[in-house]
Amino acid sequence: MTENEATDVIVIGAGAVGENVAGRVVEAGLSATLVESALIGGECSYWACMPSKALLRPGTALKAARSVAGSREAVAGGLDANAVLERRNSFTSNWDDSSQEKWVADAGIQLMRGKARLSAPRTVEVRHDDGGTSTLTARVAVVLATGSTPTQPPIKGLDSVEYWGTREATSAQEVPQSLAVIGGGVAGTELAQAFARLGSQVTMLVRGDLLETYPEPARRLVAKALEQDGVDLLLQTEASGVSATDDGVELTMPDGSTLKVEKLLVSTGRHPALADLGLEELGLDIKNLDPDDTGRVNDWLYAVGDAAGKVLLTHQGKYEARATADAIAGRVNGKVGDSPEPWSTYCATADHHAVPQVVFTDPEIAMVGMTLQQAQDAGLNVSETSLDIAVAGSALFADDYKGWAQMVVDEDRKVLLGMLFAGPGVSELLHSATIAIVGEVPLERLWHAVPAYPTISEVWLRLLEKYGL
Repeated sequence: MTENEATDVIVIGAGAVGENVAGRVVEAGLSATLVESALIGGECSYWACMPSKALLRPGTALKAARSVAGSREAVAGGLDANAVLERRNSFTSNWDDSSQEKWVADAGIQLMRGKARLSAPRTVEVRHDDGGTSTLTARVAVVLATGSTPTQPPIKGLDSVEYWGTREATSAQEVPQSLAVIGGGVAGTELAQAFARLGSQVTMLVRGDLLETYPEPARRLVAKALEQDGVDLLLQTEASGVSATDDGVELTMPDGSTLKVEKLLVSTGRHPALADLGLEELGLDIKNLDPDDTGRVNDWLYAVGDAAGKVLLTHQGKYEARATADAIAGRVNGKVGDSPEPWSTYCATADHHAVPQVVFTDPEIAMVGMTLQQAQDAGLNVSETSLDIAVAGSALFADDYKGWAQMVVDEDRKVLLGMLFAGPGVSELLHSATIAIVGEVPLERLWHAVPAYPTISEVWLRLLEKYGL
């Protein structure tokens, strides 16, 4: 049976980003239909942000208890892997999206389950699991919030073996005795540490350097922690091939040696999930949609979150979703034109200047804005100030605390361009840095933001003092 319906805004993808677009346009008085072929809530809720951090947190808490004299003596034994996995399951609602479905209904959003494909401008065909189809027409806009999909590396034999992607790793119900991780980015590094602390013998094969987009002192702190957790970290190393064995996977190294493991995790990046949406037939280049800062691709099509291909981070995608929804509603109401002002509610301007990101390993890396290299490559007149995190608050946080902080300053405007903290517990320092960068707070005024004593935030004062204030 084919059904035909019209709505103001069609949002393809009901993950966190799509939910935010739909919810916000409905709040602005428009109607919206969410189309989803999998679980409402998307990757972050069930296979990425939440379950991966739930796997990491118990190991971090145990390490923190062992890092302070007095509590260290009270700790006996290691992690209870089954309890960790059960707790992780609770954060995914056991992969049941009924509560999310209720939220969608309560928010006044129409939900249509099925696989979406654009058949014409503003027209979406939805194929349902029972074989039926529906045709949706958008009076105002279609928004792509389809997320991203893993990028598979060209390793001989990989397409003929059973291996984990990040989805399989974050939803695993057992801890393998041995695990090989191909990839040294954020997801691969986090999961390597999580499974090592849960009892796996983990080997990481990293083609380049570990977390290579981050400064070397921060990477070194994480690498040392991985090695202390028993991870065999092989940098500048690629497997030349993989093959199945009776009890797992065998990897062939460039020198001809082999590594046999129970499970193989491939985590080598992601790219926007734009295939099979009918975009090419409408003359659109799926490798370069190039939406503007309101998310607009053309007069009726928008792309947000990972689908936009700008910043593949959930929180930034939700930010883009809010800006895009406001822009769509603003254009309908005549409140905003083609090029709204940067930093207005209609523009995701922070995508270019202040993207916060955290590597939730132990120690953590928390960074926002530009790195020194990025600023120099952009031709900016910048300076760098860095130091070890060694303040009263860090000494209280953990015995033998090891951390590092870096500040990148625009010397022409005397404002922050970038901040990075590496060390246990530093993610909670990040939002203050994000505010300082977004607000373009002059350093001389920032000097008057006095950090409470004794907290790790005192590192702000030490950085400004070393800078010369």
